[in-house]
Amino acid sequence: MALSTRLASSLRPALAALHRAAPGQHQRLSTPPGRGHTLDLRGIFPPLATPFSPAQEVDYAQLEGNLRRYASIPFRGKRCLLPLSMQAPARPLPTAGAMWQSTQATIELTASMAEAGANVALVVTPCYYRGAMTSAALVQHYTKVADASPIPVMLYSVPANTGLDLPLEAVLTLAQHPNIIGIKDSGGDITRMGLMVHKTRQEDFQVLAGSAGFLLASYALGASGGVCALANVLGAPLCQLEHLCQEGRWQEARDLQHRLIEPNMAVTRQFGIPGLKKAMEWFGYYGGPCRAPLAPLSPPQVEELRSTFSSNGWL
Repeated sequence: MALSTRLASSLRPALAALHRAAPGQHQRLSTPPGRGHTLDLRGIFPPLATPFSPAQEVDYAQLEGNLRRYASIPFRGKRCLLPLSMQAPARPLPTAGAMWQSTQATIELTASMAEAGANVALVVTPCYYRGAMTSAALVQHYTKVADASPIPVMLYSVPANTGLDLPLEAVLTLAQHPNIIGIKDSGGDITRMGLMVHKTRQEDFQVLAGSAGFLLASYALGASGGVCALANVLGAPLCQLEHLCQEGRWQEARDLQHRLIEPNMAVTRQFGIPGLKKAMEWFGYYGGPCRAPLAPLSPPQVEELRSTFSSNGWL
C-alpha cells in the first residue's frame, strides 16, 4: 500500500470525530480549495493538543469533547497535530501539520491530508540534517512540496524545536510561490516578523505569530493572526486580544497581553506539553497523559504552574 494511502486511511477516524463535533459545517469545508487558492488566515488558531488514553492511544472521544467545548470560542480555525501516523484536520478551517524529513515523504503526506479533508498543509522545516539545510536547500524543498500539493502550503519555522530558523531570504523567495500562502513563525524575533510583513506586502502571503507571548507585537506590525499553544487553555482571552488590536484599543490589549506572557511561557518553554495538558484540565478540557518519553509534571511543578496562572488572574 502506498504511503499516502496508508496515511489517508489513518486520518479518517480523527476526521470522523471532528465532523461529529462540528455538525453543520462538514459540507461547507469538506472540499479542499484548489491550488493557489487564497485562504483568509486572520484570527487565532489553536494547535490542538492530542488527547491520549491511559494506554497512550489517541482518544477520539475526548478529542470530540474538547472540540465541542472550543465551539463557543471565536477561533478562526483549528489545527490538529496528531502523531505522524495520525495527522488530522479540524474545524472550522482545517489545517494539518506535515513533519516528515524528506521532500518526497512530505509531498505524499500533504496529498493524504488533502484526501482526508484538510484545507491547508503546515510544513515544518526539515531539520535532521540541519547542517545541510541551507537557504537554497530549503527553498528547493518547499518549492517542490508546494508544486505538488493539492492544497495551499504554509511555512512553519520553529527553531526552539528544530534548531533551525527558516532564513528570511528563503521566506521572501517562497512568498512568491502561488501555492504558498503564509508562515507560522515561532521564533519570536519581532524585527524579522516586521520585515516579513513589510517585504511581502505585494504578495498574497500572510504572517502568523507562533506564540501568544508576542501576539500583540505581531499584530502591531501587521501580522494576520496567531497559532498559539496557549489557545488550548485561554482561547477566549486570546481572541479578545485579537479583537482589541483590530479595534485599536491598544492600552487594553497591552494590559491583557501582559497577563498572558507568563502563562504562555509556562506551557511552552518551561513545562512544555505536560504543562499544557495539566493546565487544560483546570479550564474544563481533557488534557490527559502525555506519551512517553514525555513525563508528567512533579507535584512541585504542578504547584508552580498553578501559581503562574493564579498570579495573573486566570485561576
